[in-house]
Amino acid sequence: MIDTHAHLDACEGTPGEVVARANAAGVSRILTVGTSLEGSRLALDFAESIPGVWAVVGVHPHRAGVETTELERIEELRDLLAHPRAAALGEIGLDYFRDYAPHDRQHLLFEAQLALAVELGKTVVIHTRAADDDTAAHLRDHPGTVVLHCFSSPGLLELALEQGFYVSFAGNVSYPAAADLRRAAYAVPADRILAETDCPYLAPQAVRGKKNEPAYVMHTLAALAAARAEDVDELAARIAANAARAFGLPAPA
Repeated sequence: MIDTHAHLDACEGTPGEVVARANAAGVSRILTVGTSLEGSRLALDFAESIPGVWAVVGVHPHRAGVETTELERIEELRDLLAHPRAAALGEIGLDYFRDYAPHDRQHLLFEAQLALAVELGKTVVIHTRAADDDTAAHLRDHPGTVVLHCFSSPGLLELALEQGFYVSFAGNVSYPAAADLRRAAYAVPADRILAETDCPYLAPQAVRGKKNEPAYVMHTLAALAAARAEDVDELAARIAANAARAFGLPAPA
């Protein structure tokens, strides 16, 4: 099994300890995600030093509002993305829910990173909250591979299905009130579904109240298998194969 979206720098314990617990639970691969240039460099450090870990590097929309924003330093991402353990560009997008950054600055940052991904042939990992229409406008004509991370916007499902996006579900798909997310999980084609923790956030229902970590993606897997009426092991193998294809990872053993 693979956790396609984790923040190892924010979990309880050292990254090595977190990964060891994940391995013991049956999770052999983890994508750790940066949300800033500095965080992306740290993600690459983890990927270099811990077997089974790859990095996703990019600048989160919240960073568009900081005084010294990475928008002016976006070219620094080019060197980070050249690293052999850099699997994708992300998480990038729009966030009108927290609204920590002016929308015009978010759009500029998003567009600059999308353009860089196209130039370099990199998959993009998308963060979107309360911004469905504007996110769709940016992605509708994007020619590269798109992963909708922590899918929680049923309004984007139609576009995802039309465009062949990968759709990744986190622990919130297991919450009792999340019937709409389970319906979306059922609708996603078998070759486009992914699973993640987004740890340390959104611990699945079975461990809700705890700080999330990659080992707990197995609970999300179980919820997805139930929603899709599929065998858990078969779905785990399919998600691992989908992730290898989406992120250019070696084929799972």
